[in-house]
Amino acid sequence: MQAQMLAPAAVLVVWTLIVMFWIIPSRFGAFGKLEDKSVLAGKEGVRGQDLEGVIPDKANWPAHNHTHLHEQPTLFYAVSVILAIVGAAAIDVTLAWVYVALRILHSLWQILINKIPVRFALFLVSSVVLIVLAVRAVMATAFADPSLAPQ
Repeated sequence: MQAQMLAPAAVLVVWTLIVMFWIIPSRFGAFGKLEDKSVLAGKEGVRGQDLEGVIPDKANWPAHNHTHLHEQPTLFYAVSVILAIVGAAAIDVTLAWVYVALRILHSLWQILINKIPVRFALFLVSSVVLIVLAVRAVMATAFADPSLAPQ
């Protein structure tokens, strides 16, 4: 079950990279349509944050989501590795895929529609799944029977 437990984490990494590349056409496209490009003229070290309030909010949504994919999912990666090392059960693999599916849905919702009630519900449900996985990781490590360990 080691590889099966790591597969959802690998998919979430690929999804994070897809969202990262989604930022480029979104922001450049919006900036290219600006009539007054002087808002950032003469400013050194311009960052994506500097585009807040300059380009339409929707053009920044992929970047906002990309940031989110570097927050809570980092805990998911740790839990996935822990469970893969100790030997994940089929339910762990299923929960990991559910978490990844919810995070991808959350991304798509935030990037394309971004209505808060649905976005929050997706975040909340994915958080509950992550909590269950984390508790299962604690149970698999802290309460493991040492007599069952390979010799």
